[in-house]
Amino acid sequence: MRLTVLPRPRSLAGQLFAMQAVLLALVVAGYALFTFVSDRDQAVGAARRQATAVARSIADSPSVRAAIHTARPSATLQPYALKVQRDTGVDFVTIMTPEGIRWTHPSPQEIGKRFIGTIAPAQRGRTFTETYTGTLGPSVRAVTPVEEHGHVIGLVSAGIKVEAISQRIQQQVTALFGVAAGILALGAVATYVLNARLRRHTHGMNAAELSRMHDYHQAALHAVREGLLMLDAQYRVALINDGGRELLGVAGAAGEADLVGRSVADLGLPAPLTGALLSSEPRVDEVHLTASRVLVVNTSPVSGGQRRGTVVTLRDVTELQSLMGELDSERGFSQALRSQAHEAANRLHTVVSLIELGRAEEAVEFATAELELAQALTDQVVTAVGEPVLAALLLGKTAQANERGVELVVSEDSRLDDGVLPAGLSARDLVTILGNLIDNAVDAAQGSAGARVTVTAYTGGAELVLGVSDTGPGVDPAHADLVFQRGFSTKPAGPGGRGLGLALVRQAVTRLEGTLTVAEAEEGGAVFEVRLPLRTAVGGGG
Repeated sequence: MRLTVLPRPRSLAGQLFAMQAVLLALVVAGYALFTFVSDRDQAVGAARRQATAVARSIADSPSVRAAIHTARPSATLQPYALKVQRDTGVDFVTIMTPEGIRWTHPSPQEIGKRFIGTIAPAQRGRTFTETYTGTLGPSVRAVTPVEEHGHVIGLVSAGIKVEAISQRIQQQVTALFGVAAGILALGAVATYVLNARLRRHTHGMNAAELSRMHDYHQAALHAVREGLLMLDAQYRVALINDGGRELLGVAGAAGEADLVGRSVADLGLPAPLTGALLSSEPRVDEVHLTASRVLVVNTSPVSGGQRRGTVVTLRDVTELQSLMGELDSERGFSQALRSQAHEAANRLHTVVSLIELGRAEEAVEFATAELELAQALTDQVVTAVGEPVLAALLLGKTAQANERGVELVVSEDSRLDDGVLPAGLSARDLVTILGNLIDNAVDAAQGSAGARVTVTAYTGGAELVLGVSDTGPGVDPAHADLVFQRGFSTKPAGPGGRGLGLALVRQAVTRLEGTLTVAEAEEGGAVFEVRLPLRTAVGGGG
């Protein structure tokens, strides 16, 4: 059994080459045909004019009139006619009586015979031309009268054979087709060179393969959840997928077409993110914040001898960043528990040792004091902040602050009962806001004299107020707005980088339609205050 292998469709470049070659051949052939017809008409017209001019010059010659009046006109006119025929290039010159009897002819045996052709118009004194088949074959001829004192005394006919005209046209057409063939060959070579370049650009694929690849490209472009943004050499949007529009928050009513051609600087993105997109250097896994998202941005310039544009990929790590914040809090809780377990073990050993030494009353007194101290801290926090999530956060942060030599206290003005906060206010957002503010305050207060962080939480009217103050160096008024930008920090960068916590706080507050301010605290440090509306329509974080 033989398998029939279907031929592979020609590549797009091959199809274009064949189409252009055929088109060029048709154009050249059409031009050659037009030129042939035009030249033929011009050649016949030229032959008519030449024959007419020769015939009239002979008819106007005085020597011809004189010879007609002689007894033997042929003896004088025949040599004259043959000479004129040679000198002018016509094929025949016939001088005849008004009745059409020849006095001259290229063939002497035809002298004395009647002229074959039309002579009536010339007999009436009018010059005319015609194509007629005579003794020499088809010819283009002119017939004109020889007049004297208003009377026709003879007729003159001069003509050029059609065969001679055809030979002239054939020579011209041969030259024309030679030029046409050269043009066709040159056009074919140029077309082949152009299509060879096209084959390199299309990798030899045919139109169907290119169309299928485009369909796959479009499907893949809009299927991926990650954002993809392509910029041209002038940093204008050349392509953006659905994920990119969603992550950047620039989805217009007209979709992608509304963004293509716009400059990155006109998209209304945060300044750090715009700077990263406009950078000519590649960016790798940079974290940037928009109004509601935390994005990981990678940029890669496209070059081919010169800069052609930039490919940008965007990944949404908002959820991941929130989980990392919660994980940091859990890790802090774990470290606090380990520390407390270590301290509890030391105290338990102390109690056991006092009992072994027979000092039971001192052991009970020591244990009771420790319990009262721990209970007092818990009662203080829970009494001030009854909301479970915030209470747990404050207890954990208190232990962490103590480990770093910073006292964390809840102000006497704090009052936040359980159930006061609406369901729409996400606990994750509260942890993000208050947790990052406390971490920032502990960083600032650590190492200062009487290091202390004071937390205030209460509801007033239709809003929740969260305040965190510290005894650190404070915030330079010139940096009051910069502290909330990602990457800003007055401390050296650690292994994980700094400057993201306060930026996340502002992002969450903005998303919850609240306000965030920083001012100088009474104790000389900084105080950050957050005010969030308590309406139930506030969206949760994520």
